[in-house]
Amino acid sequence: MVAGFQVPGNVRYHAGHTWALSESRELVRVGIDDFAAKLVGKIESIALPQRGRWVRQGQKIWTIFRDGKSVDMVSPIEGTVTAINEAVLQNPELARNDPYGDGWLLTVQAPDSKINFRNLMGGTLARLWTESSALKLRNRMPMLAGVLAQDGGVAVDDMTANMPSQDWATLTKEFFLS
Repeated sequence: MVAGFQVPGNVRYHAGHTWALSESRELVRVGIDDFAAKLVGKIESIALPQRGRWVRQGQKIWTIFRDGKSVDMVSPIEGTVTAINEAVLQNPELARNDPYGDGWLLTVQAPDSKINFRNLMGGTLARLWTESSALKLRNRMPMLAGVLAQDGGVAVDDMTANMPSQDWATLTKEFFLS
């Protein structure tokens, strides 16, 4: 836990709050991180790319919908989409409630995964970046200070539940680099 957010050590993180986990030499599982899950809040639906689509690291890969608004998120890895998590399409809240487990979004066949992983954060750097993101969020939106854990606890699940839609869209686009 870092600043109230899960930061598992076995995944690598993109600055747009997505993660990648190597499942084999070229197969990579991806999803949203815990910070994104709590910032997005209640997810109505997620538009995922189709199998066979080539995705580039740092470019739009999926769209999350909430309260009639949407935000795009970027890919942590480059390659061909080989599978999508059908369970998340049926129940998008899985991505928010279990972002590193049952809420994964896609698998990607990434022939240059070693190169792509060099562009991602892990370990101490990922923990410092998460802490920095939490501080940036507190500074950007002081009204959220009470929902971010400063005592080592867990941040609330829907930090932005009472935020106007316009502010939510602006804030998520800023943090998700979209």
